[in-house]
Amino acid sequence: MAFDTLNDFFAMGGHAIYVWTSWGLTLALLVGLVVHAFQERRQLMRQLQRQARREERRQPRTSAPSISTSSEASTHDA
Repeated sequence: MAFDTLNDFFAMGGHAIYVWTSWGLTLALLVGLVVHAFQERRQLMRQLQRQARREERRQPRTSAPSISTSSEASTHDA
């Protein structure tokens, strides 16, 4: 093992402040990135739901009668 004791490991040969600060910042940034991604996803899903509701309201509630084509009219006459 590179370190004789656990205290030596945490002291990092006198460079503990730099090593553990780097680890802490890296961990904080990664956690922040994951949290941000979840927030962005939640916001996007809400926007998509609002857009879908708006589009549903824009659609006419009753369907208009269909206009038959000339080929359909000839089959009905026979």
